[in-house]
Amino acid sequence: MRDHKLTLDEQTLLDSLEAGQYASVLTAARKKELETAAERTFRKDKRINIRISTTDLLAIQTAAVEQGIPYQTLASSILHKYLSGSLQDLTVERAARKR
Repeated sequence: MRDHKLTLDEQTLLDSLEAGQYASVLTAARKKELETAAERTFRKDKRINIRISTTDLLAIQTAAVEQGIPYQTLASSILHKYLSGSLQDLTVERAARKR
């Protein structure tokens, strides 16, 4: 694990957490609801075949090796993140700023 230098705010939060000043409000029912949603989200029940360029495939495979995961898992994760809105196309944002 890397050594990270915390900001003053981060260190204050960590100290408060370690001192027991925070308590979870997660109920058993909410935990079960979240577990069910997670299972549905990450269930891989469909198989697809796509054609992509050799360059893109090599880039995905290289990134997957760096992360220590199978390239299919990385490709699936990229699709999921994009579709859920947590991965954005930076080229579109840059183009919008130039206008």
